[in-house]
Formats: sequence, structure tokens, C-alpha cells
Amino acid sequence: MKSIIYVGMDVHKETYSVCCYEPRTDRYLYEHKMKSTTSNVLKYLKNVKEQLGEVMFVCGYEAGPTGFGLCRDLLKKDIACVVMAPTSLRRSSNHKVKNDKVDARLLAKDLFTHDYSPVHLSSQKEESIKEFCRMRRNIMTELKTAKQVLQAFLLRQGKHFEGKTHWTEAHRKWLKEVTFEQPYLQEAFDEYVISVNLLEERLRRIEKRLEEISMDEDVAPKVRKLVCFSGIDTLTAVSIVSEVGDFIRFARAWDFANFVGLSIGEHSSGGKERHLGITKSGNCYLRRLFTESAKSIKRTSVRFNKSKNLLKRQEGNDSNVIAYADKCRYRLKHKMMSLENRGKHANVASTAAARELACFVWGMMTDHIA
Repeated sequence: MKSIIYVGMDVHKETYSVCCYEPRTDRYLYEHKMKSTTSNVLKYLKNVKEQLGEVMFVCGYEAGPTGFGLCRDLLKKDIACVVMAPTSLRRSSNHKVKNDKVDARLLAKDLFTHDYSPVHLSSQKEESIKEFCRMRRNIMTELKTAKQVLQAFLLRQGKHFEGKTHWTEAHRKWLKEVTFEQPYLQEAFDEYVISVNLLEERLRRIEKRLEEISMDEDVAPKVRKLVCFSGIDTLTAVSIVSEVGDFIRFARAWDFANFVGLSIGEHSSGGKERHLGITKSGNCYLRRLFTESAKSIKRTSVRFNKSKNLLKRQEGNDSNVIAYADKCRYRLKHKMMSLENRGKHANVASTAAARELACFVWGMMTDHIA
């Protein structure tokens, strides 16, 4: 029977620090630092096998900016490898020594004790869609900043819009009428407006492309189900699917809510129970999407018929799926109204609704819609 050697890898942009752990002798072996290439890791493992004989490797490293490339390359060579979630690795508060060598040792020991949570390894196609959605998010951030810069410029020059809301048709019409006597100020203003217009055009082009991506055979079935929910349009559905990947990896709805960071924290001891706010320990982007969707549901009316957009999105789906999505809309709408009537803040009510919406989404995507 082959013995198992656990290989911890502390990966960085320029270097990898690797260390082998042998559980039978409780020893750390062959500690080495190398350039950050997969070929160097394979060469290192080959040399270790020549020294120890027939052994089986289990490799692992923390998730970080280096991505999943190393893990995919090792799996292609039939070498077991996992990417470990940094938040799941337990470290003592008395642990004062930290360097690459120590980190590699700790990772190797965690692999043996299985004291970690593995990160979902998405396919390359799933990751490419995720990066495309993140690009849209970055452009939205740039656009928000560009608008703020333009607003600050106008404020410094004493130009005030008398309307209630900015970036409406009335506000854009007012911007076209703004002029400055000084040519340099006019030129600066024109450049600010051009920046906003260019970013808006880029965003429209990317969102149109995302509409096309939503019809891809790998994501289309999931998107068709998700858009049945009120408050979740096509772009939001694509973003959710790209960020989550495989919904089945979550055994319960609570596990998925915890992954999003919407589960309730607790600090209880002895006979005292104390519940805290949400943990915020998961995917912050998904948490924001679910919260915005819940606020969108709050603005709907349960007394009248569904909107034309929602009816169009639900068209062609199974009746059970539509009924499940409608049940979610009624429940969340009444929940938020009830919490606010009891004196809860609107943000607290929408966050509670977002947690239930995440659970409903998990049920939809895992066929738990009974």
C-alpha cells in the first residue's frame, strides 16, 4: 500500500515555498523554495518520489490572486490537489512567527488533519464568464467614480442642478446647457462629460454581450429558472450563476446563506443567548446582489398582476418553478412589511429578506421546490 505524503505550498507571484509532511513519522521533509512555475513543482515531486519510493501526493495551497492554474495543471498530471479557503484555516492567536516556510508547514499539516474547507474549482469556461461579469462590475465602479468627479467639478464652479434626482433625462438636458466663460474650464467640463459617456457606452455594450452569454448552453438552464424570481433580471442571474458555480455542493439552504454571508451571528455563553447581525463572512458581491433584489421585491405590489417584464421572463418555464418563484415574492414582500411594522429598520428588513431569497434560490437550483 502506498504511503501518502501531504505537500503544503505557499504560493506567491514570484516564488513557491513547498514542504512535505509524513504523518507516520510526524516529520517535515524536503522544504524548498522555487520559482513559481508548474514545471518546477512537478520536478520537485519527481525528486521526492525518487527519494521515498512509491508514494502518493496530496497537494494544497491557499486561494489567492494566483488563481487555480497550478491546481488544474497538477490535476491534469493525476496529482491530487486542493485549493484551501483562507477563512477556514485555524491559526492560534499566540502564533507570532509567520514566513513562507512556516506557512508551507502549516498547510501541509492542515491537509493531513483535513482542517480546512476546499474552494470550489470551477471549469475554465465558468471562470471566464465570472471574469466577464467582474469586468462589468469594475466598469460600473469606474462609471460611478467618473460621475462623482463631474458632480464635484460642477459644485466647485457653483453650478447646481435644481431637480431632485441626478442622471435623469432632465439632468442630462441640463448638462448640455452648462457653459463656462473660461475656455479651460469648458474644456475640462467637456472631458469629464466625454469620460462619463464613454463608460456608459462600454457598459451598454458589455451588458448586451452578457445577454448573449446568458443563452450559452452551460448557463441558460440556470438563468431561465433564476429570472422567474421577482427582482432577479438576466444580468443578475448570470452574475449569480458565475459566482456560485455548482449549487449542489451546498447540502442545505443554510450552508448557501452562510457562503453568501447572510447567516446570523451568535455570541452565546452559559444560559445567555445573544444573536448578532449577519456574519458578512462570505461572498460580498453575491450578498449585495441578493440585498438589491430583496429591495426590488419590496417595491413591487402583491395586490395587482405581475409586471410585463416578470411575465416575459417566466414565459416557457415549468408551472412548479413559476409557482415557487411567486411564493417567494409573496413571502418576502409580507416579511419586509411585517418587520417594518414592528419597528425594524428598512435595511434590517431587506437583509432578512435577502437571506430568505438566497435560501429560495438554493431550493430552486437544487430542485427543492416542494
